[in-house]
Formats: sequence, structure tokens, C-alpha cells
Amino acid sequence: MQPAPLDDDDEENPSPVVPSSRPRLLRLLGPGLVTGASDDDPSGIATYSQAGAQFGYAVGWTMFVCYPLMVAIQMVSAEIGRVTGHGIAGVLRQHYPRWLLSSVVLLLVFANTINLGADIGAMADATALLLPGPRPIWVLIFASFCISMQLFLQYTRYIAVLKWLTLALFAYVISAAVVRVDWPTALWHMVWPGSGWSRQGMEMMVAIFGTTISPYCFFWQAAEEVEDIHAHARRIELIDAPSQAPAALRRIELDTLVGMAFSNIVSLAIMLTTAATLGAHGITDIQTSAQAARALRPLAGHFAATLFTLGIVGTGLLAVPVLAGSAAYAIGEARQWPAGLGRRPKEAQAFYATITMATLIGMLINFTPINPIRALVFSAVINGVVAVPLMAIMMRIVARADIMGPFVVRGPLRFLGWLATAVMGLVALGMFLA
Repeated sequence: MQPAPLDDDDEENPSPVVPSSRPRLLRLLGPGLVTGASDDDPSGIATYSQAGAQFGYAVGWTMFVCYPLMVAIQMVSAEIGRVTGHGIAGVLRQHYPRWLLSSVVLLLVFANTINLGADIGAMADATALLLPGPRPIWVLIFASFCISMQLFLQYTRYIAVLKWLTLALFAYVISAAVVRVDWPTALWHMVWPGSGWSRQGMEMMVAIFGTTISPYCFFWQAAEEVEDIHAHARRIELIDAPSQAPAALRRIELDTLVGMAFSNIVSLAIMLTTAATLGAHGITDIQTSAQAARALRPLAGHFAATLFTLGIVGTGLLAVPVLAGSAAYAIGEARQWPAGLGRRPKEAQAFYATITMATLIGMLINFTPINPIRALVFSAVINGVVAVPLMAIMMRIVARADIMGPFVVRGPLRFLGWLATAVMGLVALGMFLA
């Protein structure tokens, strides 16, 4: 029997009898919103803070250039999951050489583990600015909380928690609203590049693009589309249920457009806040997000600095589970384990063990002599290197009829996807030449 077509509401509310009480837009937002918000993690906040402090408003244009590229590659990721019913690692395992799959997964897990370790440390540093207590205690508390969320919360409740955590990012929008931004200059540089073409300017562009377009976001959004198929009884992968495609693809498009716009607005707000405060007062060397929050206090006032600090904690609580989860999805699909946050821990022991181990190893980095900033730079380089071939492979995947069936990607999305791949290739080259 041909599966029943879904309308827009059915994508988030499979019951035709009991309508959801949530606003319609919130029902349509899901993997794209969480992915976009998690992209503004504490390590990303440090990068955007450094950009604003060092170059002022001159780098605002990068967010407008990044936006269509982010949307394209994240839509491609989502469509892979929704069409095939498999995440990126699962599709690679079925259609590509084993060595390629293993290389991509190992590099992803390595970079994610270092990244989440740095994020846990940033949350602890930020909390220490607001509350008493030694930093190691906060490191243990945040690591334990992130592991517990994924082990003990039912999938639908866990995703609801992640959606609520995205509200923490509004702290940066409010911060930008309460400091004295030079709006004429800021608006001009949002559409026209400033004088940032020096060696340092090129390095910062590389850092911004490398932070904004990250492999873990590809794996997470694709995997969450697969999870949503299992979580909603009427959903079937589109290759087997093409009648569901119109509603599903509309939802993916809206979800990704909103999620990536949210991500870039927040990134821009961070740049504007630090440009108007730190940069305007000659404070240009920002190494961590907590350092940016500390430096803001005497310049932007207690309220703005506190919002900035709380944002670091909120985004970390969102990003760390996404980093650990995307690593576990990649390994689980590559090894053909029972995998997914929709399963109970007893049903997917290896999958949940991977989440726990990745978080614990990341936590332990904070108790070693390893410089977290150097480690983060190293992971950014790995992410930049992995992103380019992975994006090229993804674009090849969505062009193959034997994988995507009638949902082969064509037209503007295909063009933007390849453009994003080319831009990231130049960014990766810039990492080694800078």
C-alpha cells in the first residue's frame, strides 16, 4: 500500500486526530534549528569575539557570505538522511570504500572530542565568573549533565531540551542591543568587506569559515532526520515513500533556512558586541570566550557581560551533546551498531558508550597539561581538512540516482553546494598558507 502523503503539520504531528498545541513554526523547526544553534558553541564564540575585537565591524560581511553556503550544505545533509533513511556514515558504508569511511569517521571523532573538551572548559571558566567554586568541579558537573541528558531523557524530550537551550543564544542579540554599536559603519560592512585583507585578516577569514561550516553539523543534521523518521510512526524514508516528499522537503528547507539564519545572526551579534566594546578600547587579543566575557564587564556593564557569560554556558550545554552525539552516530553507522538517541541505552550499549567516552575524554583534557587553545586550533585545522572532501562526497551522493532515486539534487541547491565546497577548499588551502 502506498504510504499516505503528509501535509506540513504531519511532518511534526503524525496524529491526524489530535492536533499539536505548539505553534506551527515550532513544530516545523527541528534538526536545522538545533544544528544551527550548536554551531555557535563556546569555541565558536571565542573565534567571533576575536574577530570583532581585532577587526571591528570590518568582518561582518563574512556572515552574509557564509549564510547561503551553510544553508546549501546543511540542506544537502538533511536530504541525505530524510531520503535514504541513513546518516552520512551509513551511506558511505554502503556505497564507498571502507578506507574512506574509516578515515572520515576517525578524523571527525578526534576533532569532536577535542572541541567538546574545550567547550566544557569554556563553560567551567564562564561559570566561575558568576558563581563560587573551583573550576574542576564545574568541569565535572557539566560533563556529567551532558552525559545524563543523552542517557536518561526520552528522545523527544531530549530534542525539546535542545530546542529550549537555543534560547540561550538570544543573550548575544540582547548584548548587541544594549552596547553602543556604530550602526552606520556596521551596516555598511555587513555588505561590503572592510580593510581586512592583510595576513592577519586572511587568517581570521579562514577561522570564521572553518568555525561556521563544520563536519559535525553535517553528520548531526543527517542523523537527526533519520531519528525523526523512527520517532514519527507515519514517516518513511522518501525513496520508499515519494508521496511524502513535498511536505518533508518544504519542512527541511524552512528548518534549515531559519536554523542557519539564527546561527549567523548570533555570530554577527557577538562580532558587533566585541567590536563596539573590546575593539573600540584597543583590547584585540581574545583567546577564549570566557576571556571575552571577563573583558566585557568594565566596558559593556554588568548586565551585558552577564548575558554574554550565560550565553557561553547555554550554548555549551547545547553543543557538547551534539558533538558527542554526531561522533557516536558516525561510529555507530560505520560499525553497524544499533544506534540512535531514540533507542534505550540497553538497546544501543556501544552507541551510548561512545557518547560517554567522547565526553569523558574531552573532560579529561581539562586536567592535562595540554593547552586547550592549541588543541582547539588543531581540531579546527582537522575540521577544515575533513570538510572539503566530505562536502565533495556529499555532493556526489546527492547527484547519484542509485542512492537518491528521483530526489537527485539539481538546480540552485546543487550549484550552491558545489560553491560551498569550493570556498571551503580555498579556506583549507588558506589554513596552510596563512
